[in-house]
Amino acid sequence: MQHQDPYITLISETAPVATSTHGGRAKCLQRLVRLSLPVPQTVALSFKAVNDIAEGRLPPMAELLEPFGENPLLCVRPSSEDPDWGGPSAVLNIGMNDATHARLSAQIGETAALALYKSFIRTYSVHVERLDPDMFEDLPASGPEALSEALRAYREETEEEFPQDAGVQLSAVLKSMARAWRGTTARLLRQAKGAPADAGLGLVVQEMALGLGNEGECGSGVMQLVSSSTGLPRITGRYLSQSQHREALREDSRSLYLARDERGPSLEELEPEAYARLVEYCELMRFRLREEMQTEFTIENGNVHVLDALRVSRSSRAAVRIAVALAEDGVIPRDEALCRVDPRALNEMLHRQVDPSAERDLLGSGIAASPGAATGRLVFSAAAAQAAKARGEASILVRRETGPEDIRGMHAAAAVMTERGGITSHAAVIGRGLGLPCVVSCSGLGFDMKLERLKAADGRVLKAGDIVTVDGTNGAILAGETPLIEAARDDAFQSMMSWAWDYCDIGIRANADTPADAEVARRFDAQGIGLCRTEHMFFDPGRLTVMREMIFADAPADRRTALDRLLPMQRADFTELFRIMQGKPVCIRLFDPPLHEFLPSDRAGLRELAEALSLPLSDVTRRVEALSEYNPMLGMRGVRLGITVPEIYEMQARAIFEATIEASRDGAPVVPEIMIPLVSAKREVEMVKTRVDAVAAAVRNETGKNFTYRLGVMVETPRAALRAGEIAPHAAFLSFGTNDLTQMTYGLSRDDAGKFMSAYVKQGVFPEDPFHTLDTDGVGELLMIGAERGRAARPDLILSICGEHGGNAESIAFCRDAGFDYVSCSPFRVPVARLAAAQLRIRPTLPPRAFKTS
Repeated sequence: MQHQDPYITLISETAPVATSTHGGRAKCLQRLVRLSLPVPQTVALSFKAVNDIAEGRLPPMAELLEPFGENPLLCVRPSSEDPDWGGPSAVLNIGMNDATHARLSAQIGETAALALYKSFIRTYSVHVERLDPDMFEDLPASGPEALSEALRAYREETEEEFPQDAGVQLSAVLKSMARAWRGTTARLLRQAKGAPADAGLGLVVQEMALGLGNEGECGSGVMQLVSSSTGLPRITGRYLSQSQHREALREDSRSLYLARDERGPSLEELEPEAYARLVEYCELMRFRLREEMQTEFTIENGNVHVLDALRVSRSSRAAVRIAVALAEDGVIPRDEALCRVDPRALNEMLHRQVDPSAERDLLGSGIAASPGAATGRLVFSAAAAQAAKARGEASILVRRETGPEDIRGMHAAAAVMTERGGITSHAAVIGRGLGLPCVVSCSGLGFDMKLERLKAADGRVLKAGDIVTVDGTNGAILAGETPLIEAARDDAFQSMMSWAWDYCDIGIRANADTPADAEVARRFDAQGIGLCRTEHMFFDPGRLTVMREMIFADAPADRRTALDRLLPMQRADFTELFRIMQGKPVCIRLFDPPLHEFLPSDRAGLRELAEALSLPLSDVTRRVEALSEYNPMLGMRGVRLGITVPEIYEMQARAIFEATIEASRDGAPVVPEIMIPLVSAKREVEMVKTRVDAVAAAVRNETGKNFTYRLGVMVETPRAALRAGEIAPHAAFLSFGTNDLTQMTYGLSRDDAGKFMSAYVKQGVFPEDPFHTLDTDGVGELLMIGAERGRAARPDLILSICGEHGGNAESIAFCRDAGFDYVSCSPFRVPVARLAAAQLRIRPTLPPRAFKTS
């Protein structure tokens, strides 16, 4: 065999083997050879060679077998470009025949040799010849007759003798594995893991190191130096005497621990020298391969063989700890450590999660709208959730869809599930802001809100008080109490986040509506608040009645009287927000939702409101009906409400300015940012700006205190983006609200999109859900137009996005390229956004190998 053959080559230190041509396993084996580790003789077949085999063009078997000598015993393993893409199962003991059986009987004993031969016949029949496995069901389990019966069964099924030539066996195995890779099932599986449709497969043919014998300790196992679940240093794995491949990992095996362990016998006690060598090999791999590796090994008569090494599988928390430990030990630089962790994986560290090893009793599934998991008793109203919290009970709030009136219940609940909604529906957005697990658009569950029941597809009926677990990370509703894993914001997480700031070149703010939200944002070191939705402050029971009095007032003076009662409450809210953020910018969006959201819709609620306001029920009903709109999200809300009912914005502006003075007494001067929502025209901004400036002047005169503030616009309508050149001279900043902007650009309700979005994405109508991943073509073009026209009119204009897209890596990449100053997202997504932004800056400076190891 030619050692320098680029297609079929004996793996040596200088052989032309590359991950892109021979796959990750082949390249890793070459690295092990370069470390002078005891790797059995191995031949690598390139993607092209395997493709030729699939099409019937076999290589010369004599040349391929030459490096292995006479009577070889071989193993074939897949070698895809990315180990995560998988491949056909390994085939062991190729070359077993009557002669090899006789030779091995003398070496390792008749019983072991017979078991090996019989096992290979079965594997070859089922996985290579694709015969029915039932043909072996009634055969003897052991003894000489077991082998003769297996050979007879093969002969009867194929009308041929079992092949005795190693070349014939190897040819059949190679053809079977090459064609399996091309099969529909295999292609769909690897494409689901991100592999391209034309991904190649390499194969490695390796000499068997048996792990069987009677002249010394023999067996096989796997070893790694860290825990896959925590990433903490700990020698883990198993070893099984008289075994091959990964038999030690079978649950029913009598395998040993590796290091000394009080729970049972260990390899360290049984064969201390072999154990010490294995630890030495693993440590060498860690430093030279720059990664935590899992080593597959065989001990043959006391001699250690390294068969393979794979990147250690790891949970999200383990991935962070491993990357940080490698950097702190000087194995990799910090910038590379930052790129070793998928930003989305941080969600699993920030929230409790369902234990992956736990049994899951699935009731239904939906859209995973807010990550994390929680267990609690079903409740069907916000009041019931609050009552449960008062009793110290965890509850799961069930609603058809949530609205602002449910926010109190969401604060009290452990998780939320809704019948309707999408990734940017009210429940999803608020859930992410609160760090509350949430599943929306639940399928397979029938919602009966009147009877307060849920019916699963299998007929089970759940009522209020029954216990369920909501898995917001995977979009599952599980029956009963499922074991959970606690969140892990440990020292490794903190180190990674602090390193990320060193590379982050775009601002990361948080969307925070309450002091509790601001505390979370501060804890995650957000650079300020990019969106404070003030309307959520009005749903507190002590404020809702006053708010309703204002809505029912007929004259401006009466409205101001009601708003005067809300003023100190708003002022206290803003003062606390400013103090929590300690001088960091706080962007406060003026009142946005339509007024009908603060009013009841059912008869019982209307009666309660009539009693609270001392009005006839008929008057209340007429007033509520008069405020209703056919499409309230496109009706009198946002700036339209601020212009037609100016007293609301005047009260809020006064509360902001008075809070600014109060919060500035004890610390750095506060510079609030006031944002006008749902703008479509320059004149709207001019009118609101005039009123806000007037309130600012009045507060300055009344208090004798000076302060500054910035007024900006929330760009949520396509027209605002297109007319940004006219709007920008009157605004210090433009913050693009991509949730509503996507909704209006597509003409698509974000609350209803979940009903068909999955089908649209599957059929390629949209590449992704545009509410989940920013549409950089359509919506993105509006952002670019708004940014270019706005900055042309005002060069110092601050640009940002404050929709939920702000926490998405692809959206951050777009914002960096477009020259935006910052993004704002839910508090719990701030670490995700920070890591994503850091990686975007780092990646162009690092070689590809820094992100992926064999």
